[in-house]
Order: sequence, then structure tokens, then C-alpha cells
Amino acid sequence: MKKVIIVGSGPAGISASLYLQRSGRFETTVIHSGAGALEKAESIENYYGFPEPVSGKQLYENGIAGAKRLGVSFLNEEVVSLEYDMEMHPVVVTEKTSYSADYVILATGSTRKTLRIPGVREFEGKGVSYCAVCDAFFYRNKPVCVIGNGEYALHEALTLSATSSGVTILTNGAALKAEVPDNIDVITKKIASIDGETTVSGVTFEDGDKLITSGVFMAIGVAGSADLARKVGAETENGKIKVNDKMQTSLPGLYAAGDCTGGILQVFKAVSDGATAAFSIISELSNL
Repeated sequence: MKKVIIVGSGPAGISASLYLQRSGRFETTVIHSGAGALEKAESIENYYGFPEPVSGKQLYENGIAGAKRLGVSFLNEEVVSLEYDMEMHPVVVTEKTSYSADYVILATGSTRKTLRIPGVREFEGKGVSYCAVCDAFFYRNKPVCVIGNGEYALHEALTLSATSSGVTILTNGAALKAEVPDNIDVITKKIASIDGETTVSGVTFEDGDKLITSGVFMAIGVAGSADLARKVGAETENGKIKVNDKMQTSLPGLYAAGDCTGGILQVFKAVSDGATAAFSIISELSNL
């Protein structure tokens, strides 16, 4: 039986899991670390089949219950990276372990988080980056920093530590939520600005202290679908994952669905995307 891992438990991911599991041809696992944007929706009044408004939380819980009833497995773990093994099978890496699959569907929504401080937008692509594995090469033997305070930030810092002269995690005033090894520094002060002329040269904190750095890597919160796609070289554009009409990305075995692919950011579109991705995988397996 083929293995499918779905990253994200929102409408797109759950929709995909329902069709895959019902086909009887897949071992379907959803890996997630929370409900995301849907749970924050106080009232949804335009969704088919609900005569009265339904809360996002209730809609989310209904979806999970339906998937579990069919036998879909759920893992509450934070996904920090995506890789490919020697046989070009996608591998999902969490803060605890890694899982190999035949297919992966990215469905964590659109969560590219940044900071509203001077220098972030000005230096994007000029020292401000959103992908350590993509850009570590450009900072060989140079000092860099990672902005974030959790497992995702730690994973990015560890990736950079293999090539950079030094790595510092900046929590921007937040409490550190990861166990950081001794070779990585941590500064918890609030950040005032990212500095430089043509490229990044440092960070200034609100107390006036400065840190010399050549690169600033954003890893705030948890990794979104586009973050994960970029790590393995899948095509993205304007923070969204590029897919075809079958929800396939530019890489084998990798699909994406929902807000992370752009378009109308509505539940019905996410559900449709998830179903399309599932049917595409089922069809691909049938044609092998």
C-alpha cells in the first residue's frame, strides 16, 4: 500500500485525506501542529450544507472527526523541513523524526511570517532570506542570524551552522521554545532594525546594541507550505507554490493544495484543491 503524507489539517488537507483513504489504496497520514487560520474564524455563513452560521472551530473539528472515522492517521508534530531520499521519495522532517512517503501534499495554508521593522522588505534578496538550505551557500564563512524562537528557527540555525562562521538566533523578545546547542548563540532582545547599505551588514536592537551579521533568515512561528517547497527546489512565486491543474508542483510526488497555492482564499476553494490533489494521486497510481 502506498504512503501519502499530508502536511496540514485544514480544509485542503482533510479533503484530500478523505478521498485518498476512501480509495482503499493508500496509508494516509496527516501531520499538523494546530488548526491554523480556520479556527480563528468566528462565523462562516456562506458554506454549503449549513443552514445556520458555523464557527471555524466547529467546521475544523467536524472535518477531523470525519477523517478519523475513515481511518486517517494523525500526528501532532511540527514539520520543520522537506527533503528527498536517494530514490527521490519525499521525506517529511518534524522536530521529532522523519517520515518517508510516496506522495506528499502540502496544505498548511499561507503563513509566510515576517517582521514589520525597518530593513526587512528593503533587504529581501539582499541579505534577508526565508530559506536556509536554499541560501546557506552565499554565506559561507560569514556570520548570520535567524529570527524566530521555536523548532523551525532551530532547524534553520543548525542548517546554517555547517557553513557559516557563526549563527545567532534572535527571538525578538519572545521566550525561547527550543533547546539550542552551545555552538549557536541566542539573543532575546527586541529588534529595532535590520541595517546595511546595498546588503545587510547588521541588526540594531531597541536598547541600542548592535550585532554584525551578513545574513538574516526569517523562521518565525512554524514553517509554511511555501517555506517547505522552497527547501527542495519546488517552484514558488510571490510566496505561493506553483502548481498545475492537477495540483502537482514542479517536483515528483509533491502536491500542494489550498491557500498556499494562491487564488481565492476561501474554504470551498481549499476543499476543491484537496480533492483535486487526491484524485490526481489516485489517477497517477492507476496509470503506473
